[in-house]
Amino acid sequence: MPRIAQASWEAIGTNVHVLVTDERALDTAAAEVRAMLDEVDRTYSRFRADSELSALNSAAGRSTRVSPLLFEAIEGAIRAARATEGAVDPTIGFTLKLLGYDRDFATLPADAPAPSPGLVFGRVPGWQTIELHPIHRTVRMPARVSLDLGSTGKALASDLAVAAAHRTTGAGVLVSLGGDIATAGDPPVSGWQIHCSDDSRADPRSPGEVIGITGGAIATSSTTVRRWTVGGVERHHIVDPATGLPASGPWRTATVAAANCVDANAASTAAIVLGDRAAEWLVGAGLPARLVHHDGSVLRVAGWPEPVSEAA
Repeated sequence: MPRIAQASWEAIGTNVHVLVTDERALDTAAAEVRAMLDEVDRTYSRFRADSELSALNSAAGRSTRVSPLLFEAIEGAIRAARATEGAVDPTIGFTLKLLGYDRDFATLPADAPAPSPGLVFGRVPGWQTIELHPIHRTVRMPARVSLDLGSTGKALASDLAVAAAHRTTGAGVLVSLGGDIATAGDPPVSGWQIHCSDDSRADPRSPGEVIGITGGAIATSSTTVRRWTVGGVERHHIVDPATGLPASGPWRTATVAAANCVDANAASTAAIVLGDRAAEWLVGAGLPARLVHHDGSVLRVAGWPEPVSEAA
């Protein structure tokens, strides 16, 4: 009987895990995922000067024709912004630079200099300022607006990579990119077992909550992992578009299940930003979620199952 097999490596600044229900399909599936991640990195990495996104940001103020992949990624980011009522917004690129997140996270200094006193944090320009022309596949945003697709873009990469791997192999496939998990094809008999934690790098054998899924996607957003210091002030990467500052709500981690990873990630990020309003919003959207308070207490909403036992 075919066995589940797994390959893991680092790419696009995060950990990559590929699982297949048939070990004979692993090499092919992993190759498909690598190829997709290479394309994603060249297309919309904010940290590569030669990426297509960097060129688009440099052309802010002008209408620019973009590749199908970049157009799809920006469309997805705008849909996420609309669905979350602006809690997730792709026009945070300049704000992230002000916060010191101007390069791959692994290369950030221990304590970056504080920004110039003349630079003030405030509401980001907003997704409504982005103009898309689907027929000509062009994008235009006002001068000095900089897009960042790190949130929905990574989730889209999971969705695209798992679809490509399943299409090529026919096997059941799970792809995880730093906690953005997408599945395709028939799952294992017992379903895909997902270990829920603040950090996607945690050992799956460590104590914690495990949930089984037979399809769809799960995404986790957390303020506990990507943290750095600027001018002696600790920051994290989930920005509240209304203030331009790191979100300061009650939740340190949000995990959400949805039909695809883009929707799951948009909702998990929005939950961190929405804070006290998150639970009501998730219930209204019909998205099962697990919210972890800063004190470690857990709130499960919209049908997220209560744990039967602690898994190790």
